[in-house]
Amino acid sequence: MSSVKILAVDDDPAIRTLIHRYLTQQNYQVESAGDGKTALELFEKFLPDLVVLDVNLPDTTGFQLCKQMQSHTGVFVLMLTSLTGEEDKIQGYDMGADDYITKPFGLVELGLRVRALVKRRGGAPPVKPENLKYGDFAIDLDGREVKVKGELVALTALEFDLLSCLAKKPGRAWERSDLIKEVWDVEYIGDERVVDVHIGQIRKKLNSDSAIIKTVRGIGYKFDVVEEKAEEKN
Repeated sequence: MSSVKILAVDDDPAIRTLIHRYLTQQNYQVESAGDGKTALELFEKFLPDLVVLDVNLPDTTGFQLCKQMQSHTGVFVLMLTSLTGEEDKIQGYDMGADDYITKPFGLVELGLRVRALVKRRGGAPPVKPENLKYGDFAIDLDGREVKVKGELVALTALEFDLLSCLAKKPGRAWERSDLIKEVWDVEYIGDERVVDVHIGQIRKKLNSDSAIIKTVRGIGYKFDVVEEKAEEKN
């Protein structure tokens, strides 16, 4: 795990130091910052794989910082905050957060959430580059790009993983728990409704309410292909 780099951002020195020390003990490379300006400077130099990001910062919000960071790279973001309202979580996911943990938190839980995101980052690539095409909708699994009518759609890393998971098996009805095991990790211990939030964001970005990803009542979701067959190009 020594090659995995994590940036911890929190304005509370005690919490920041606690996170830094704990993650360092887990053999991650860790840098930390107490405000948005310092965090962005370190982000550009350190190029982290994962950011543990507090929402309340003295010079900005974690929501805005998350959006800025993910506009440049597909970095994973774990939001860390004392805000517990569902609307706050939805805002975090809307800005691109991959996971969300509330204060007070346990270091073991933090470690599990981080490890789950790191596993997703380090997943084995397909043996051969693969493209999926459904009419005007195309997924480049090797290049991690999604296009609709030739136009690139900006998805977060987690949104891409979720969409491609569904698209690889069109017509299959996925339960939320199965999607979490496949996309997040079997160790994910958050609310299963996180799937609903991310599906909503994907639909919005694809400018599609339910044409591509359909809700299967009482079960979950499926990738729906109408009169189109997936074309795999190696």
